[in-house]
Amino acid sequence: MPNIRYNKRCSHLTTCLGGVLLLSLHWLAFAEDEVTAQNCSQNNQFTFSWQFTDNCRLEPRGGTSTGIEVSLAPSPRADWLAIQEEGISDFEKDRRAILAMAGPYRVSFDFIETVGYTAGYLPSRPYQSWGTEYVYVADDSNEYISLQHIMVMYIRQEDGSASSPIIMKHWRQDWEYQKRTQFVYAGYDRWNKQKQHRETIEGTWSQAVFQVDDSPRYESFGKWQHAANVSTWISVKTSRPLPRRESSVRDDYQILEGTNRHSILANGWVQEEENMKLVLDDPNGPVYLAKELGIARYERIVDHDFSGGDEYWNKSKHYWADVRDVWKTLIDEQDALTIHKKTGQQYMFMPFFNQAQAIVDGEPYDSELGKIKIREMLTPFIELE
Repeated sequence: MPNIRYNKRCSHLTTCLGGVLLLSLHWLAFAEDEVTAQNCSQNNQFTFSWQFTDNCRLEPRGGTSTGIEVSLAPSPRADWLAIQEEGISDFEKDRRAILAMAGPYRVSFDFIETVGYTAGYLPSRPYQSWGTEYVYVADDSNEYISLQHIMVMYIRQEDGSASSPIIMKHWRQDWEYQKRTQFVYAGYDRWNKQKQHRETIEGTWSQAVFQVDDSPRYESFGKWQHAANVSTWISVKTSRPLPRRESSVRDDYQILEGTNRHSILANGWVQEEENMKLVLDDPNGPVYLAKELGIARYERIVDHDFSGGDEYWNKSKHYWADVRDVWKTLIDEQDALTIHKKTGQQYMFMPFFNQAQAIVDGEPYDSELGKIKIREMLTPFIELE
C-alpha cells in the first residue's frame, strides 16, 4: 500500500481519498511498507514477542502517521466516580459503566500473535495504530444504550504543522440488558440469528458492534463486575469476520473467535481481546491456526478540538438513525443473512458516507424517502433467505 499524504485543505476523509477507503475497526493503517534489512529498527521488540525469530521480519505494521500532542484529562473523572456511588443498584452501576465510555479519547491499538497451533507456523507481524475520537451517546432508553464513535484526527505534517481535521464516522456499540437474541457470524459472509434461554442471559448485557456503515461486526453478552476501582464486562466467546487489518494482508483463516473484556478506569477505559484464528476450509474440519492478543486503550483527553466531529454528527445523526433502523428491520425479519462488504469495485460503506456528507454539506433530507433509498443501496450487498 503506498504512503498516503493529506491535503491541508481536506476536511473529511471521503474527499481526502477520493472516495476510495479501505476501512476497519482500526481504519488508520496507512503505510504498510515492506521491512528490509536497511530500514528495520532491530529494537522495536514486543513483550510476548517471538524472541528467537528474526526481529526485522516481525517489525510492527500499521499506521505510520503521527498525531498532534494531546492533554490527558485529570483523574479520577466524574462519570467514573458516579459508578462508585453508594446505595445504587447493580443495574444502575452497569448503566453508568457503559455511559462512562462516552467522551473524548486518545486511542492506541496493539495486536500480536502469541501462539501458533500448526507445525512450523510463522507468526504474522504485530499491528499498531492510533486515533483520537469522541464517543457520542446516540441513544439511551434505560435498558438500551447506543454509543457512536466519531474520529477527529490532526496529523503532524513534515513541516511540523497540523493538518486540517480528518473526520470520519467510526464503529458503534449497542448495549442491551438481558437480550434474548444475538446475530452471530458463521463464516463466509453469513450471519445467523441465535436465541438464548432466559436463565442464560439473566443479569447480562449484550454488546453488539457495528461497522462504519452500520452493518453488523459481532455480538456477544456477559455480566458486569464492579470492584472498588474498576468495573469490568467480560463476553462469552464471540465469532466475527476478519478485521480490515487482517483481511487486507492474509486469507489463511476465515473466522476470528474470541472474548472481549471492557474495563472502565478512572482515566478512561480499555478493551482487551483474546482471539483465536479459525480455519474453516481445512480438510480435517475446522482447526485453529494461531492465537492473538489485542488491546485498545481509550485515554480521556481535554482541550482537543472535536468541533468538526460535533458538526458532522449533529447534521448527519438523523440520517444514520434511519440507516440503523433499516438494518434493524432487515435483521428482525430474517433468521439469516449473507452480507458482502464489496460487490465489483464498490464497497458497501461508500454510498452511505457520500449521502451523509451531502446532508452535512446542506442537502435537504426526507426520512421517509431516505429509508427507501437506504434499502435500495443495501440490496446489491445482501442475500436474503
